[in-house]
Amino acid sequence: MSRFRKEKKKEVPALNTSSMSDIIFMFLFFFMVITTIREATLFVKVQVPAATEIQKLERKNLVSYIYIGTPINIQMYGSEPRIQLNDQFGTVEQISAFIESERAARPEQDRPFLITSLKVDKDVRMGIVTDVKQELRKVGAYKINYSANKTDNLFK
Repeated sequence: MSRFRKEKKKEVPALNTSSMSDIIFMFLFFFMVITTIREATLFVKVQVPAATEIQKLERKNLVSYIYIGTPINIQMYGSEPRIQLNDQFGTVEQISAFIESERAARPEQDRPFLITSLKVDKDVRMGIVTDVKQELRKVGAYKINYSANKTDNLFK
């Protein structure tokens, strides 16, 4: 018997890919949790006014947004302020149907807590906002929120 054996070439072991699917699904789940989903594509310009006293909404999933402003595509839609309900333009008469569909999409126990948030451009006249508020009263949507940006002092 010989004491010395010929050295065989040592091969690098193959990469173990058995847990790679677990890692991929873990990353997928992580990014799904931290990603926010955009609710609506804006077709109107909305630059909300400044305010000093602001409260942050606690449950944003109970908020329905109505956007009011001048259209981004002025050549197609004109320069008059328009109302946007979700991803389409609407009229004051369509607000009641919009609120009813928003109520139907929520669970029964959350319906009394629904809030309608008006995101109104700061250059829009109050006439259209008053019409929207009157229509919201007819439907019984009394919880109305105006969106604004926080500033330290309005009179700088």
